[in-house]
Amino acid sequence: MTISSASLAQIHLAVVGAGPVGATAALLLSKQGYKVTLIDRQEPQPGPTGLGMDIRNVALSPASAQLLEDIEVWPEECAAAYDTMQIWEQWGVNDLVFNAADVDRPALGWIVQVAPLLSKLWQQLHLQADSTAPLNLLLGQVQSIQTSATKSAKVELVIQQEDAVKHLSVDLVVAADGAESVVRKSLAVPAKLIPTGQMALTTIVRCEHTHQNTAWQRFLVDGPLALLPASDANLCSVVWSQSEQSCQRRLALSDAAFCRELEHAFESRLGKIQAVAQRQAFPLRQQLADTAMPHPRVVLIGDALRVVHPLAGLGVNLGFEDIAALLKIIHANPHFLLDDPSSELNKFARQRHLRSESMLRALDGLKRLYGQDNPGISWLRNVGVGFFNNQLWLKRQVMREAMGLTPKL
Repeated sequence: MTISSASLAQIHLAVVGAGPVGATAALLLSKQGYKVTLIDRQEPQPGPTGLGMDIRNVALSPASAQLLEDIEVWPEECAAAYDTMQIWEQWGVNDLVFNAADVDRPALGWIVQVAPLLSKLWQQLHLQADSTAPLNLLLGQVQSIQTSATKSAKVELVIQQEDAVKHLSVDLVVAADGAESVVRKSLAVPAKLIPTGQMALTTIVRCEHTHQNTAWQRFLVDGPLALLPASDANLCSVVWSQSEQSCQRRLALSDAAFCRELEHAFESRLGKIQAVAQRQAFPLRQQLADTAMPHPRVVLIGDALRVVHPLAGLGVNLGFEDIAALLKIIHANPHFLLDDPSSELNKFARQRHLRSESMLRALDGLKRLYGQDNPGISWLRNVGVGFFNNQLWLKRQVMREAMGLTPKL
């Protein structure tokens, strides 16, 4: 069966949630020729800033960067490349070092400020909505979702706008509306919560020495501390996972006292911490929905499906993997939504849920491993790190996996 682009435009998809994952999904699905409605409560709002930067940032892999380049929204001016990652621990003597040159790449990834990235995405959304492309932007809150037991029936959405109620009948709902997903909750999909007992303290700091295009991470017993490169060679984003008690104490410190404590925790590897922006904090949790496909015509992606610990910078990248997996189905069979999409989407749902489970287990295990301050366990960790650091073939495989350069489930 062949299908024209005009026929594809009659297939209506709703993407709920217009953060980086949802906005990217909407643009890419529209680019395939589908009619797409992107739904969110409001356009992006400015976030907290400090030292001339957005305090919020995400780590993007080369695979994720390629998706953004495909829709011409790569935020060059706010993307800081890192070609090295250096990891060490509180009680250790061995560093673990990853270099992009070892896998013949110019960069391992990029640290990207969230507000400029969203601005770029929304500029492209407005351009595409104003063109002949079948993309609509709808500002409002999803109030209800009605599904049918008949697999060929459409999904009915009710959206509350500022001064009206909008009804949509769509062939597929892609829920990218975050950890508190309204779509997931409306369909009564349980989500397993894995408490971490930690909070993340985030800010921007100016360092005496340049960051050397390196993503630095030190595993402390209380939680991992990361200093991530910015476009300015002396600025770093800080993501410091720690107990709630430690976090509240550090939020209450003066700027000077916080800088000295951070400097000490980081072993002064970038010299003195000269300045710090406002500090933000939020609770950390890991979470996984029971399924990625609560209905034959509804799929969950991004944080609506799973929330992971930030220690490996995988959150947004896993969401972009979800998009790539969905696009793979579409490329193989663009008209799969015309009748019964469940067979195609069942495979997508199983694979993405399995991928999520494996990453959650790995991150939880890593956090627990480095949270042990037993001298014997510390010695074993150091022996293991020293061995691993000398196994270039194994490091290459790990880097390719983290960079999205190997096949994913």
